[in-house]
Amino acid sequence: MAHISPDFNSKKDFKEAVKAGRKIEVWGGFGCMQQVMDGEATVEAPADYHKWYARVLVTNGYISKVLD
Repeated sequence: MAHISPDFNSKKDFKEAVKAGRKIEVWGGFGCMQQVMDGEATVEAPADYHKWYARVLVTNGYISKVLD
């Protein structure tokens, strides 16, 4: 699973931020701190207790679309 920055407490807030065009970075999971650059990814948030998950499309390291 990958993590996002900034972190969001709810999936609703996250989806609204993506729709509004905010730049949200995606970072590789499992201790890997490399930025995900392109393609589909599954993200989990908040980082400290994983309350929600989402499939996303990443373009140039930022989320461009929420797929679910």
